Amino acid sequence: MVDVSPRESEVLALVGEHLSNAEIGARLYISVRTVETHVSSLLRKLEVPDRRALAQRATDRTGTGPAHPAPALPAPLTSFIGRVSERTELTELIKGNRQVTAVGPGGVGKTRLALAVATEAARTYADGVWFVDLVPVGEPDMIATAVAGVLGLGEQPGRDMTGSVVAALADHHALLVLDNCEHVVDGVARFLDRLLARCPGVTVLATSRARLMVPFERVYPVPPLSLTVDGESDAVALFLERAAAVGPPLDPRLRNRLASICERLDGMALAIELAAARYPTLGLDGVTAALSHPLRMLTGGSRADDRHRSVRATLDWSHALLDPADRALLRRVSVFVAPFTVSAAAQVAAAEEGLVADQLARLAGQSLLVVTPSPGGTQYRALETIRQYGAERLTEAGELIDTRSRHLHWCLEQVAGLAVERADWRTRFDPVADDLRAALAWAADRPEQRTNAYRLARHLAELTFTRNLIGESQLRYEQAAALADDPAAAASMLRHAAAVAGCRMRGEDMYRCHRAAAEAALRSRDTAGAATDLATAATSAYRFWSKFERLPSPQEVIALVAEARDLAGDDGAAQAAVALAEAAVLTDAFGAAQGPPDNAVAETIARAERAVALARRTGDPLAESAALDALTGAQCWAGETFASAATARRRVALLTSLPATPASTHELLDALGNAAEASLGAGDLPAARRWARQIADHPLLAEVSHRATSWLLVADALAGNVDEVLAGGVRFLEAWQRAGSPARSILAPAAAGVAMIHGLRDDRDARRSWNAVLEQLGMPPEHVYGYGAVFDAMLLLHQGRAPEALERMAPEPGEVWKWLTWIWLHWYVALRAEAAVLAGSPDARDRLTEARTVVAGNPVAEALVERAEALLDGDREALLAAAGAFDAVGCRYQSARTLVFAGGAHAERGAAVLDALGLTPMDPRHRGADPHVATAAAHHTGQPARARGGVRSPAVPSQGV
Repeated sequence: MVDVSPRESEVLALVGEHLSNAEIGARLYISVRTVETHVSSLLRKLEVPDRRALAQRATDRTGTGPAHPAPALPAPLTSFIGRVSERTELTELIKGNRQVTAVGPGGVGKTRLALAVATEAARTYADGVWFVDLVPVGEPDMIATAVAGVLGLGEQPGRDMTGSVVAALADHHALLVLDNCEHVVDGVARFLDRLLARCPGVTVLATSRARLMVPFERVYPVPPLSLTVDGESDAVALFLERAAAVGPPLDPRLRNRLASICERLDGMALAIELAAARYPTLGLDGVTAALSHPLRMLTGGSRADDRHRSVRATLDWSHALLDPADRALLRRVSVFVAPFTVSAAAQVAAAEEGLVADQLARLAGQSLLVVTPSPGGTQYRALETIRQYGAERLTEAGELIDTRSRHLHWCLEQVAGLAVERADWRTRFDPVADDLRAALAWAADRPEQRTNAYRLARHLAELTFTRNLIGESQLRYEQAAALADDPAAAASMLRHAAAVAGCRMRGEDMYRCHRAAAEAALRSRDTAGAATDLATAATSAYRFWSKFERLPSPQEVIALVAEARDLAGDDGAAQAAVALAEAAVLTDAFGAAQGPPDNAVAETIARAERAVALARRTGDPLAESAALDALTGAQCWAGETFASAATARRRVALLTSLPATPASTHELLDALGNAAEASLGAGDLPAARRWARQIADHPLLAEVSHRATSWLLVADALAGNVDEVLAGGVRFLEAWQRAGSPARSILAPAAAGVAMIHGLRDDRDARRSWNAVLEQLGMPPEHVYGYGAVFDAMLLLHQGRAPEALERMAPEPGEVWKWLTWIWLHWYVALRAEAAVLAGSPDARDRLTEARTVVAGNPVAEALVERAEALLDGDREALLAAAGAFDAVGCRYQSARTLVFAGGAHAERGAAVLDALGLTPMDPRHRGADPHVATAAAHHTGQPARARGGVRSPAVPSQGV
C-alpha cells in the first residue's frame, strides 16, 4: 500500500480534475511551490512517469471520472421559459460542431437560450463552461483581453493576449460562450481562427445579430418564441410569468388576448418582457392600445428585419411612456458600456445628483436598467439592446458630441484618481476600464479631442502596464505617440512602448519603437535624444538578442551607431548611450571575430568601463545599469568571474528601489537574470537561487514558467535539490508545451540539469524524455563544451565512469573558453580535475594544481578540488572537511557523495542521504558509454567557431530572463 498523506490525497484528487498547479494552490490555500512538491512526491510514490498518468491514477483511486467544474455562467435573475425544441437542437449542434453561432435580432432571446444550453451541457466538459460578455468590448482587437479576464489570465511575455489565451486552453476540454458578438464580428472571427486551430478540446457557442462569416461556423437561427391560436405557447407563458412577478396573476381566461399581444410583438422575448412589465399599470387594454402607436408602424425589409423593427417599435413604445427628463437621462447614460453609479450618471448627464438618483430608480423600475449592488454602492446597467437604442436617440437629439465629451472628461477624472500607490487601485480600475477604452476609441477619431485622447491613452498605457496587461500597454503607448501633437511627447511614449515590448520578449518591437522614437526626436529638433534612441536600438540587438525572432544585420546596427555618434554632440546622456553601443556592438562585430581572446578583451573592458563612467555622470540609474551589463559581460569574457558577479549584484542594488516603470522593470528583469547566472559561475548557489526565485515569482512572468524558472532549475540541479528540480521540471515542461515548445537555446541549461537529475535517479524514461526536449531546444557549442559537459560529467562520475567523464571534458579550458567563461569555467575545471583523479590519469596532480589556481574563491569548486586531492592522497580528514564545505554552501548531493568516498560509517550516512534524495547509490564500476553523451560530443569537433551569425557573441552570453 503506497503511503500517501492526506494533503497529497487532496492534491491527487485535484490533479485528476485536470487543474493546474496554480488552481490547486488556490483551491487548497497553499503556495504553488508546495503543490509542485506534492506532485513530485506523488509521481515518485505512485511510480508514474508524468502528470497525465498521475491524473489517471487519481481516477483509478476514486473509481470515478474527473469532476466537472461548476459552469462559470452568470446566474439568471428570472426563470427560463419554454424553448424545449430549441434547446435540444442547439445542444446537438454544439456536440457535433466546434463553433456554433446563435443568430437573431436583438431581443429575440439569444443570450438566455445560450445560457440554458451551456448550463445543461456543463457536465460534458471536463474543464468547465466559460461565459464572456462582449458588450463592454469596443475594439475588435480586445476580444482576447475580455476572454482572458474571465479565465483569470494575464498576458504571457513573448506572445500577444490571443496567444496567451490559446496557450492556456490548448489542452482543455471546455465550452466557451461568447455573447453579443455583432459589434466586433471581425475581431471575434480572427480570435476564433487562432483559438480553434490550437485548442482541439474547446467548443465555442457565440451569440450575434450577424454571422461571423468564418468557414468553420455552424449557424443556428434563433426563432421567436412559439405562438399558437389557443394561447398555449412559450410566448404566452413568458408574459404570464413576468407579469405575475410585478403584479397580481392574470386570469387564465385571458390567454387568447395574451396570444394576440405576443403575436403583435412577433414573439420577441425582450418586447414581451417589457410589455408584461407594463401590465400592472396599463392593463391589457392599455398594452393593446400602446401597440397601436404610430411608432410601431415600420415598413419594408425582410421577415428578419421586421422582427428587428418590432423590437425597436417596442422600445419606442416604452420610451414614449417616459417623461422628457427620464428620456433624456436614458439616452445620455447609454454612453456607459459598464455598470455606472448615480454620481457618474449625473456628471455625464449634466444633471443634479439627487434628481438623477430618483430618475435612475424609475428607469430601473420600468426594466430599462438593471440594478447591481457592489462594494462601491449601487450600480446601474443598460441591457445592450436598450443601450444601443439610447445611443440612437442621443444622436437624433443632437446631444451625442456633448454627452460623449462629458463622458470623456469623466474618464479622465477617473484615471487621474487612480493612484497606483493605493492598495485598492486595481479594484477601482477594473470596473471603469471598459469605459476608458470606449471613450478613447471615440475621442481618437475626433481632431478637436486629440489632446484629451492623448492624455487618456497615456494614462491607460500606464495603468494597464501596472495591471500586467502589457500587450495593451504597448498598444496604448504607441497610440498615445500617434495622438501626441508634440513630437517630443511622441518620442517619450515610443520609448515607453519599447520598454514594454522588452518586457513582452518582443525584440523586433523594441528595436522598431526605439528607431521611431529617434525619428520623433529629430522632428522636435532633439538631436541628442535621437542619438540616444538610435544607440539604444543598436544596443538592444546585442543585449537582448534572445528576444528577437530575427536579428537585424550587423551592418544595419553598426550604421545606427555611426549615425548616433554624429548626432550625440556634447550631450552627456547621448555620449553615454553611444559609448555603450560601441562597447556592445562594435566590440562584438569586430573584436570577437578576430580569434583569440587576447586581441579583444582589453578593448572590450576599456569600452565598457568608459560606458559606465559616462552613464554614472548622467545620474540616470537605468543608463548606468545598462552600461554595467556590458561591463559584466566584458569581465566574464576576461575570466574575471568574481568581478562579473559583483558587477551583476551592483546592477540589482541600483535598480531595486526604483519605481516600477516599464523601463525599470525591463532592466530589473535582465539584471536579476544576470545576477543569477553570475552567482552560479562564482559558486554562490544561495544567491543564485535568491535571484532566480525573484524572477520566477515576478508577476509579468507568471504565465511563462519555462522562461521564468529556468535558472532556478539550473541552480537546484547543481545543488542537488532533487525534489525542487522534479517539481520545477513539471512546471517548466507544462509551460513550455503550452507555449508551443519553442526552440530557444536559452532554455537548454535548465533542460540539461533536469535530465541529469533523472539520470542520478536512474529514471531512464524520464531522462530520455528530457533529452528529447534538449534536442528540440538545440545543442549549440554551449551545450557541448559548457553546461552539457558539466551536467554529463556529474552524472558519469556518480555512475563510476570516470574515464568517460574525463573524455567528455577532453578539451582544454583555453580551447573552449568562449562557452565556459560566463558560468561554467570553474565547474568545468574542478570536475575535470576530479575525473582525472578517479580515472587514474598520470597528470592528475598537475590538473589539481592548475584547477586550484583557477577556482580560488569559488566555495563549491574549491570543495570539489579539495575532495579530488583528498582522494588522490587518501586523506579521510580532508574528505570530511570537504563534506562540511559542501554543507556550508547548500550542496547536499556533493556532501553525501563526499561522505560515501570517506568510507565506513561516513559512507553509510552519505548513502542514506542519497537514498533520501531519491538518488541511486554511487557506482564505482566502469561501464559502457552513454549514447546521449556520445551524441552530444559528436555534434562539434575541432576548434569551436562563433555560435551565431547575428549581432551578439556567445563570448558574452548575458541572457537575462
